[in-house]
Amino acid sequence: MWLSDFEIVLRDRVIERGAVRIEDGLIAEIRDTPVLDADISGDGRLLLPGFVDMHGDMIEKEIEPRANVRMPLELGIYDLDKKLAANGVTTAYAALAFTPATYGHVRSVEHTTVMIETLGKMRDELLVDHRVHARFEITFPSAVEVAEKLMAAGALGLISLMDHTPGQGQYRDLEIHTRNMAKARKIDYAAAVEMVKERMAQREAHGDATHVVTGLAELARNKGVSIASHDDDTLEKVSLMHGLGVAISEFPITLEVAAEARRLGLATAMGAPNALRGLSYSGNLSAREAFAAGVLDILASDYHPSAILPAVLALAEIGNGGLPAAAALASANPAAALGLSDRGRIEEGLRADLVIAERGRMPRLRATIRAGQQVWSDGVVGNRPKVAA
Repeated sequence: MWLSDFEIVLRDRVIERGAVRIEDGLIAEIRDTPVLDADISGDGRLLLPGFVDMHGDMIEKEIEPRANVRMPLELGIYDLDKKLAANGVTTAYAALAFTPATYGHVRSVEHTTVMIETLGKMRDELLVDHRVHARFEITFPSAVEVAEKLMAAGALGLISLMDHTPGQGQYRDLEIHTRNMAKARKIDYAAAVEMVKERMAQREAHGDATHVVTGLAELARNKGVSIASHDDDTLEKVSLMHGLGVAISEFPITLEVAAEARRLGLATAMGAPNALRGLSYSGNLSAREAFAAGVLDILASDYHPSAILPAVLALAEIGNGGLPAAAALASANPAAALGLSDRGRIEEGLRADLVIAERGRMPRLRATIRAGQQVWSDGVVGNRPKVAA
């Protein structure tokens, strides 16, 4: 199958009007010029590598779209799958959390485990290559035991080490966190203050969580599962995470911390919504600032996959490598950090995971191809019907 007349974004350059041939699900050939009688004509549109999303916090919202309204698990997974495909994600790591019971039933051990098991059973019938990013709160006492069972079953592709205690990490600014909590939970400020105090007291009651952190890290290293830290806010924490074998620093809080993570060899990851809006909702580091400073490696959907494409194009305008470097944030870089050597780039011999998109006042995604098969299209670009002789 030939895709022709596209602006093709390679890892190191852009072909203004080129063509790509797909054979047996792989990229078989790349040309710098269009070909005649192609199966799909791009009419000058963008052809990007399929997005590799290492952190997507959406599945729980699909299953419980309104508080205390639980939808069938399989329906939620099908809905999320379609949404990801429609936004150019060809490889998705569902970020599923294991937290203390106070964080809500939807993130209970039992429910999260069932979600992981169900996602695994449904993988072969889904549009996107779904994998699991298990997020372990270090105040969760059974974290190592749960992780060991899931890793033994081959269910995890990535784990992250989290501490969402107010007053540090993502929530180091207590004023912003308290106001955000009041708004999100539709409670008054005084009630939010009491909730924050309760969370901090619970964290104090858990005591030293070093054994959880080191236990999870050792287990992941032994099983060959990638490790990410979460909300690194000090140079000391980054150093500790590096010593544990962490490969990715998710959502570093300050530019100084992001720079230190990069110096130590960790890939830095931030949210596409942050990059698109130009600021963090928690008042932390802007992804645009990190990219401009050369310390941003990965863009994740975080909670909004439709932000990936416009965020990539917005960062491309900043410079610092242009479109190839910006596109790599959502494709080549996360693939490399996660050990997925068969995808993430438009390159001969790799999987034909591709995104067809176009620029505009608001960029639009037109079609998604996974392993050579078109898994989503809005109908504007598609397989060209053959003209009868």
